[in-house]
Amino acid sequence: MGALDEGHCNVELENAMKLGLVELDVEEEPEIAEVEDAVKTLLQALGEDVNREGLKKTPFRVAKAFREGTRGYRLKVNDIVQGALFPEAGLDSGVGHAGGAGGLVIVRDIDLFSFCESCLLPFQVKCHVGYVPSGQRVVGLSKLSRVVDIFAKRLQAPQRLADEVCSALHHSIKPTGVAVLLQCKHIHFPSLESMFLESNSQEWVKVQVSSGSGVFVSEEADIWSDFLSLLRLRGFTEYKISTKKSTEQWCPSVVYSTNKISSDMVNMSPAMANAVVSIVRSLGDDPSRKELIGTPTRFMKWLMKFQNSNLEMKLNSFFCSKLEPLHSNSEVGCNKQIHCELRLPFWSQCEHHLLPFHGLVHIGYFCAEGVAPIGKPLLQSIVHFYGFKLQVQERLTRQIAETVAPLLGGDIMVVVEASHTCMISRGIEKLGSSTATIAVLGRFATDPGARSLFLQKIPSG
Repeated sequence: MGALDEGHCNVELENAMKLGLVELDVEEEPEIAEVEDAVKTLLQALGEDVNREGLKKTPFRVAKAFREGTRGYRLKVNDIVQGALFPEAGLDSGVGHAGGAGGLVIVRDIDLFSFCESCLLPFQVKCHVGYVPSGQRVVGLSKLSRVVDIFAKRLQAPQRLADEVCSALHHSIKPTGVAVLLQCKHIHFPSLESMFLESNSQEWVKVQVSSGSGVFVSEEADIWSDFLSLLRLRGFTEYKISTKKSTEQWCPSVVYSTNKISSDMVNMSPAMANAVVSIVRSLGDDPSRKELIGTPTRFMKWLMKFQNSNLEMKLNSFFCSKLEPLHSNSEVGCNKQIHCELRLPFWSQCEHHLLPFHGLVHIGYFCAEGVAPIGKPLLQSIVHFYGFKLQVQERLTRQIAETVAPLLGGDIMVVVEASHTCMISRGIEKLGSSTATIAVLGRFATDPGARSLFLQKIPSG
């Protein structure tokens, strides 16, 4: 397939601008400039040089992502729904329910994201919404997902998101009832200390919430059974039903703040606190709202996990320099075999968008028969050391490989698999996508068979 020529691209761009699909001059929005200034303050508080490569455009990228992710504040439900109500006859009275008079309508598996009001990190949402038409009219099905998106693109909590979507649809469509069911996943809040101690850290915090109006007000109503049965036709799996208390404090940052000892408290400067308050206000919300009062502290606690400091790399209670490295042997001998340390978890923070990414690291190396392999705790410590920084995945992969190479004899292959929240909360908003990067040194760089053998050892899923 050939590349599009420049003239064709320009025509496509002009057409997209006319349709409102491309927004230019974002830099000129005053709110963007305010968020940029706030992000610069936060980066400097982390000890970073805002003028270094990789961070120069980070304030703008972060500001743009926040503005795109909270565009719901600038949209109105009636503008979407009122032009999409259509007359549709129902069955004759007493015969049954269908069409515009009583037939259940649902839209399943609406995948989107929202920014958590407690910590300002994005969380994933799978939404299922349904309504029972009345008044001999129905609404265009695509408008249901668009209404959900309006409220998702705000600082949110799961239960309030479900309630706001339900209320908005009920008042704009005026149906017999509306049902909303959300399944939400929030990234876990690991600490550097806990990651060194816990090999199997939790990746996601999950919660399921629902909201109903009209005939759906009672959770025991028969129509809820119809709603859930239609979801199960397409592989719907319920999360553990959450109580009101658990949904109110579902964000890991809230639980973390409650349970963590005082030595982990962040001593925020007024400039840091004001920077986060400025971001919240610029997005269109009220920083003094009850649910947002603790947000600046919690957001900074997250960022400070990746602070640029001269932390001494103490690995498993001793320094790497004290280890006896394996000696590399360029000769291929039958007494050498591939050793693997697979599924080493890591957490990191994308330096381009200040959003978390996490995943697994797999390390392969050649080791002579009779030589004890390097212990997994040491390799895990190296992974965590480079993970808890402002990073990019390619650099993380290289740094791990370069650090373990002298310890493992020089023949090294490192594979990093990751999920990036920046891929779900900006741009194409592609949920479910993942990335993989590879670094090869020594024999792995020249031996395709060795690479293939190691890759086959990595478990799928």
